[in-house]
Amino acid sequence: CARNTNNFFSSTLLSGSRLRQDDSPPRIVEHPSDLIVSKGEPATLNCKAEGRPAPTVEWYKDGERVETDRDNPRSHRMLLPSGSLFFLRIVHGRRSKPDDGSYVCVARNYLGEAVSRNASLEVALLRDDFRQNPQDMVVAVGEPATLECQPPRGHPEPTTFWRKDKARLDLKGDRVMVRGGKLTISNSRKSDAGMYVCVATNMVGERDSETAQLSVFERPTFVRRPVNQVVLVEESVELRCQVQGDPPPSLRWRKDDVDIPRGRYDIRYEKEDFLLRIKKASAGDQGTFTCVAENRVGKVEASATLTVREAPQFVVRPRDQIVAQGRTATFPCETKGNPQPTVFWQREGSQDLLFPSQPAQGDSRVSVSVSGELTISCVQRSDAGYYTCQALTVAGSILAKAQLEVADASKDRPPPIIRQGPSNQTQAVGGVALLRCQASGDPEPTVTWLKDGLSLLGKDPRMALLEPGSLQIQSTRLSDSGLYTCVATSSSGETSWSAFLDVRESSDLTDSMSHNASALPGPPSKPEVTDVTKSSVSLSWEPGPEEGSPVTSYVIEAFGSQLVSNSWQTVADHVKTTQFTVKDLRPNTVYLFLIRAVNAQGLGDPSPMSEPVRTQDISPPVQGVDHRRVQKELGDVVASMHNPVVISSTSVQVTWTVENPSQFIQGYRVLYRQTSGLPSPGAWQVQDLKVPSERDVALSALKKGVVYEIKVRPYFNEFQGADSESMTARTLEEAPSAPPQQVTVLTVGNHNSTSISVSWDPPPAEHQNGIIQEYKIWCLANETRFHVNKTVDAAIRSVVVAGLQAGVQYRVEVAAGTSTGVGVKSEPQPIVIGNTHRGNNSISDVVKQPAFIAGLGGACWIVLMGFSAWLYWRRKKRKGLSNYAVTFQRDRGLIENGSRPGLLKAGDPGFPWLADSWPSTSLPANGGLGGPKDRGNFGRGDVLPSGVGEKTGTMLSDGAIYSSIDFTGKAGYSSPARGLQATPYATTQILQSNSFHELAVDRPDPRWKASLRAQQEMANLGYSLTDGRPCNGTPLIPLSLGQSQWSGILPLCTLCLGPSLFLSLHSGGKGGKKKKSKGGSKTSKSNGSCWVNMPLPPPPMHPLPGTEVDHYPLENHGGGYDSDSWAPPLPVQTYLHQGLDDDLEEERVPTPPLRGVASSPAAATYSQPSSSSLSSTHHEEMQSMLQAHLDELTRAYQYEVEEELLITYASPP
Repeated sequence: CARNTNNFFSSTLLSGSRLRQDDSPPRIVEHPSDLIVSKGEPATLNCKAEGRPAPTVEWYKDGERVETDRDNPRSHRMLLPSGSLFFLRIVHGRRSKPDDGSYVCVARNYLGEAVSRNASLEVALLRDDFRQNPQDMVVAVGEPATLECQPPRGHPEPTTFWRKDKARLDLKGDRVMVRGGKLTISNSRKSDAGMYVCVATNMVGERDSETAQLSVFERPTFVRRPVNQVVLVEESVELRCQVQGDPPPSLRWRKDDVDIPRGRYDIRYEKEDFLLRIKKASAGDQGTFTCVAENRVGKVEASATLTVREAPQFVVRPRDQIVAQGRTATFPCETKGNPQPTVFWQREGSQDLLFPSQPAQGDSRVSVSVSGELTISCVQRSDAGYYTCQALTVAGSILAKAQLEVADASKDRPPPIIRQGPSNQTQAVGGVALLRCQASGDPEPTVTWLKDGLSLLGKDPRMALLEPGSLQIQSTRLSDSGLYTCVATSSSGETSWSAFLDVRESSDLTDSMSHNASALPGPPSKPEVTDVTKSSVSLSWEPGPEEGSPVTSYVIEAFGSQLVSNSWQTVADHVKTTQFTVKDLRPNTVYLFLIRAVNAQGLGDPSPMSEPVRTQDISPPVQGVDHRRVQKELGDVVASMHNPVVISSTSVQVTWTVENPSQFIQGYRVLYRQTSGLPSPGAWQVQDLKVPSERDVALSALKKGVVYEIKVRPYFNEFQGADSESMTARTLEEAPSAPPQQVTVLTVGNHNSTSISVSWDPPPAEHQNGIIQEYKIWCLANETRFHVNKTVDAAIRSVVVAGLQAGVQYRVEVAAGTSTGVGVKSEPQPIVIGNTHRGNNSISDVVKQPAFIAGLGGACWIVLMGFSAWLYWRRKKRKGLSNYAVTFQRDRGLIENGSRPGLLKAGDPGFPWLADSWPSTSLPANGGLGGPKDRGNFGRGDVLPSGVGEKTGTMLSDGAIYSSIDFTGKAGYSSPARGLQATPYATTQILQSNSFHELAVDRPDPRWKASLRAQQEMANLGYSLTDGRPCNGTPLIPLSLGQSQWSGILPLCTLCLGPSLFLSLHSGGKGGKKKKSKGGSKTSKSNGSCWVNMPLPPPPMHPLPGTEVDHYPLENHGGGYDSDSWAPPLPVQTYLHQGLDDDLEEERVPTPPLRGVASSPAAATYSQPSSSSLSSTHHEEMQSMLQAHLDELTRAYQYEVEEELLITYASPP
């Protein structure tokens, strides 16, 4: 190019004549730029030059001139007028690349040339094949996903982006990122799944990678996990698990990390559950079962533990023991099961339980080891009996009984044991023969020897008995040959052992045969009893030490305490093993066994004796039965109970039927427990029915009115079958047999309140006898018209009783009632209504105010004064009349009271003055009290016979009251001097010094007898029957009463009986004197007759106000009468009132049943006890005043009565 330029300048200079002054050399104004052009695409390399003259432009590529259309019209390169090089299309191939290179633009004129900067033209490239295509990928939800992509080669280097399901992937957010062609999704979602394409692009275009599938799955998760289970052997088991996931996971079961084969277990899908089923579980099935779920994105496991409970079984059962006094008894009891059973012992008839390793209490001789072995040390006779070993687990329980027999140490001892006996020998004549015999026993046995059945000792000096019993024969002879027998004898029996001695001439003796004791085998161990039946005993033992030649066999000896033979007998020989069953034994017999080993040298020493063992008396129903078979068959037995039948309040009849009966049913156990009346059901009680064919039993001694749960269970020895369904039965109810408890009575409000609050607790549960339906509350006053009763529901424990009478003492009693009647009442609780300062007794409700008492006293004073004056006037007119005396038989004293207290056999027709005034009432026809059955009606006004009411309404007669009396035929009299005094039917003093008014009260002494004060008053009357003298065959009883004496007697009689019914008295004057008789035949005269010894008339039908008393039936007095509490019968009145302050119904009804006696509503009898004494301090002054007035009235009344007597007896009969 430089060369061409120089040529241009040379030519120009040669033509210098044509050089112009304003011309300029070329200058590149616009240099070409690098280009990258796609193949086949047009391209332009710009180049612009200035100069004068206008320069021409040429292009050079890689130093070579570029051919343009000016050079070759067919060229694809065009030189534009501006100097730019235009490519119609870029030609580029694998082999030919004409357009690719470095270009410069050269501008020329005659002044020179200008060269542009180099500009490269490159052909853009983008290959089709990706260096790395994305791969299919599977991820789990939540996991990151990465798709790798390396774009194809290209120029310029291509860029990449991603399409998902043919749509450009949105890269918003940080979860999806693209870096260097790699697509990363940090937290995959199900929505991210799809078809992904990596796109590479540059100026050439785009290239799509292969499609990659992104799968987003869900890991397996458990919807239901298997749960731990505890089952019994032979029960079915189901283990379930349920899993969800995408794709659906595959499931399998493992047991203890080992896959389970389907043959042993039933494994299948059941709906959505994956089920493992075991039809009959066994102990080997216990373990950990794992449900494994797995899919493409994950694997999960869930485990459950299966525990198979195995019912307890005996490994070693306890057996009967026979132990001598003072020795130790041991009962083994080894069990197995799952879980390990709890073993405890119980003696039959005792409630005490003995557990393993239980601390000893005091000097206890009984203990249980950890293995369950019961040990009784120093056995006593009281220890004899049955002992039960019980094994208990949640899977069931078993028990086994063993009997301990205590033998007398001095009795049933075994006979002596010959430890070493003689052996057969051959000796030469003139030699020494030694026949060994060693015996032991208790007591120490005596050893003797026999030859051919005859005794030897003492007959031949050549024969000597050596210690401990061997026989030595010196200078043997041919005649010494024979059968020698060693006999060990004691008080317990004898044992013999025989051997043959053969004595020969020395020439005939080839080899001396003798016994070598040191070569005999040692004794075996003590034989153990392993099984017992009625005719066999199984034994086992251990071999003894081998001392000499080997043991070839064993010999078993036995001794039976009840056998005819009283010695040890060989029951088995040539026994080759260390276990043997001795057969053909007698049932119910005690045996002892010992074992001997045998070798080539002979029979060795015996083993220790076995423990005594008794063969069974009666064989079990099935011998050698499999326990599992028994349990299985018992489990198949189905007992179905019928509805129990209630027989009475204490018994229930239970019946049932049995399906699938088994030969192993020994009987049935009826279990019952109380379920009502207790916070929780009571303990099960058991009644065994030991006859398998029976299907009913009566349960007795049950509680009354109680619900019992009952079920039936078959059993065989210690094995028990399934329980029947439980049934319930309620025993019949009865009235409660105990009163309510803790009865409390309180006054409500102030002291003037007429309401009380009564609270109580129910009767004891064992005495309720049913469901309490109601409570009855009685508020009992001294008069029935004031009674108030209430009945409340059983749920109520307290009640307010309103509307009581103020000033009246009440006795509050409460009783519970069931559906059958009202039970026993509580003890009465006394309470005074409206006045807390009053005593225990009250007068009539009318006498309440002090003003009334004062007015009454004044009225009494006026009446007494007037009446006294009138009596005094009447007495003056009749004071000339003679005295009157009543005669009685001597030695009879007062009349025995066969009827009511104080009456001289009121119903006896021998007393004509009472015949009309007191007709037959409720008393027996004979006038006495009657039998016990009549006493209950005594004093009751509602039991008068028909036709009597009209006359007894007033208790008065229309005729004369008194007539002549003949006591000659009356027996049963007794003198007051002999300790008996007549007791009037109402001896209570109406007015006393310390009480304004006193009603009859209950006395602790149930008999009718006079009080001490009454006896003293009688003694002060001034007469004595013992001093009387007979007059006309009849003693006279004088009545000479002073004014002071009448003041105590007359008020009592007049106020209780009324003046018209008072006994007839005759007086010779005021303070008449007694006349003494001379001699035994004279009668004793007096101024009056003693009123005490005369029959009293009956009480008035209508007593004075304030003197009403209550009465109890006769039963409350033990069959007698209380002289201080008897009163005439009152008419029964019933009142009904409606309380204004109480929302409950109040009834004024007869009194409730007696305390201590339960009754039904239909049979309730009512009575009321007498009231207690009341006292008042503010009445004392008025009392003293009234006492003085009444004393004056008494004196005046005495005169009047005496005059009436005179008039009565003066009148004709």
